Amino acid sequence: MEQKKNNINIKRSFPVSGMSCASCAMGVEKRLASEAGVESASVNFADKSVIVEFNESATNVRKLREAVREIGFDMYIDEGEDAYKKQEEDSIRQYKTLKRNTIFAWLLSMPVMVISMFFMHHSQLNYILMLLTLPILIIFGKGFFINGWKSITRGSANMDTLVALSTSIAFIFSSFSTIYPEYWISRGIEPLVYFEAAAMIISFVLLGKLLEERAKGSTSSSIKSLMGLQPKEATVIREGEPVIVSISHLRPGEFISVKPGEKIPVDGVVKEGSSFVDESMITGEPIAVSKFQGERVFAGTINQKGNFIFEATKVGSETLLGQIIKMVKEAQGSKAPVQRIADKIASVFVPVVIGISILTFALWLLIGGSEYFPKAILSAVSVLVIACPCALGLATPTALMVGIGKGAKEHILIKDATALEQMRRVNAVILDKTGTLTEGKPIVTEWIWTESNLSSKDKDTIYSIALSIEERSEHPLASAITDYLLTNSSIAANRVPVEKFESITGSGVTAYYCEEKYYIGNSDYAPLPDDIIDQANKYAQQGKSIVFVYKKNIPVALIAIWDKIKENSKSAVMSLKKLGIEVHMLTGDNIKTARTVSEELNIKHFKSSALPQDKEDYISFLQSRGKVVAMVGDGINDSQALSRADVSIAMGAGTDIAMDVAMMTLITSDIALLPKAFDLSKRTVKLIHQNLFWAFIYNIIGIPIAAGVLYPMTGIMLSPMIAAAAMAFSSVSVVMNSLRLSRWSSS
Repeated sequence: MEQKKNNINIKRSFPVSGMSCASCAMGVEKRLASEAGVESASVNFADKSVIVEFNESATNVRKLREAVREIGFDMYIDEGEDAYKKQEEDSIRQYKTLKRNTIFAWLLSMPVMVISMFFMHHSQLNYILMLLTLPILIIFGKGFFINGWKSITRGSANMDTLVALSTSIAFIFSSFSTIYPEYWISRGIEPLVYFEAAAMIISFVLLGKLLEERAKGSTSSSIKSLMGLQPKEATVIREGEPVIVSISHLRPGEFISVKPGEKIPVDGVVKEGSSFVDESMITGEPIAVSKFQGERVFAGTINQKGNFIFEATKVGSETLLGQIIKMVKEAQGSKAPVQRIADKIASVFVPVVIGISILTFALWLLIGGSEYFPKAILSAVSVLVIACPCALGLATPTALMVGIGKGAKEHILIKDATALEQMRRVNAVILDKTGTLTEGKPIVTEWIWTESNLSSKDKDTIYSIALSIEERSEHPLASAITDYLLTNSSIAANRVPVEKFESITGSGVTAYYCEEKYYIGNSDYAPLPDDIIDQANKYAQQGKSIVFVYKKNIPVALIAIWDKIKENSKSAVMSLKKLGIEVHMLTGDNIKTARTVSEELNIKHFKSSALPQDKEDYISFLQSRGKVVAMVGDGINDSQALSRADVSIAMGAGTDIAMDVAMMTLITSDIALLPKAFDLSKRTVKLIHQNLFWAFIYNIIGIPIAAGVLYPMTGIMLSPMIAAAAMAFSSVSVVMNSLRLSRWSSS
């Protein structure tokens, strides 16, 4: 039994430090994937984290960390929020260092730029340029050289390698021309220097990284806001006394006191007191929910008025809020199919660029000989600088992070990036009826007295008898009748004692009151007059369930029960049709009910009396006709169909198994969120394609220009300084374009 447990893979997310570009991310991913016991590894460069699925019997987090450290990076392996807290602290510290380096690099670069532009023919100033440029490289830009060297020693290359190569080549060439100008003069070549290129490359790239880090911080704002919903401390009752402790020290079974205005720290069940709790962060509903003894409460929700004590049932990452945060983080770290193509390109991008740079240098010398040596250097450096894999690496994950985070804020929980990309291709949606299109909770719509000779007192007595009987029944319709009767306070207060209660399978229930027999159930108990049958058939044609109340053998009441259609179902179906999506409905209910609901919602395609296998077969049939199918359900009976669908969507109020199987969950169970989820998917994928287009186009156009392809026709050569500015702008523009999605409104 223990062996079986050890063979189960676990999936965890870890923050990673030291990654400076997409090539670094690929290196971490490959190293972890090659580790024994690791099933898969997926790095999200945008938020500097990795999701690893591994077998604890074959490896552990410490071995994984050592593997990452071997290639020059580090991985935070603390449990829960501690790891992300450390990463946040390190990120703040690194951002401050980056900001300081950027400011000082620019302070030194500006005089270098001014001297180079206005005093270019004063060669005696070259030594000043060299002295001003040197600290920019070895102090404020040293990170590029350190990371570039580490990259080379582990047999790979990244963006830092390109920056280090280009700036060092420009600086060494310029220093040689400054110290030994006669070498070039003797060959009839003007001794040119490019100190401003080396200085401005470092300055522009530092500025780009600074802006990029600020922008990337915004892409993870949804996670930060979700984490901010949970309080840091809780008041625990220990040995009869209230003690304030950190929520990280809470354990299931402890009793926690909550005062008015406080956030509930963990999930639990109310044991003492009562209150109203604002659960809008889970349900989306602004009206506070009453909480009494036995009621469940959730972490992050806000206590409104009363004091109460509850018993903790789930703490830390196991709470509902914790699970939502975990799912969002995993979804943001998952990779859409289009990202894998970009990753493959990014993995070979830097070596290819270095090759192009060398080829550019050689071609210039081949065409123009030694007098073109300065142009060869200039072009080779420009190629190295303008080509950056960061824009390519950031194109998909930044858009996904913003899209998935925005979805979480709108109560659309996306568990898999593949689902977000796949949804835009969906052209058929299958909706389960009960709990998806309907409330999933039957209610009494009509209570009709069929015996005309009953007095008001007699009716009140029958109400009370019915309540006493149905409270003992386990039939699903019994709760609807009980709820209906309990709305009348006088009936609830005047229950009557019944005896000899008996449940008759497939028929109803019987009991005695004052030695008279009462029956509540279907029409099989005793014959019905024609007028009552006609009345019952009228409601049955509407898809309603019919229950009769008999006193002795006389029918005294007819009860019509209906699973009410959700308020937003009709508008949601209309919205899906406007999007060009074919809508289908599946239900285990009878044909009459199914037809009534389908006609009410204008759904042409439906299937009644559908068992779990029937639902899966229905999806398979649609898929065989070329349909891309999304299934929306909420019950255990839907899990089989959810697994078969191309995109699976669960309702938040449904069963755990449905939510486990589904790629996406509508947390509030509001079907109106469904068309909004499709809209979010289309917008996110559109952004991804835009980002990838500009990242590719930028390099396709930029690299030839940097190599000097325009020079023969126009005499124009791209300055390495301009190349550096363009490279920095490319990464920032991709992130900023992704952030446009944060303004998306679900209204």
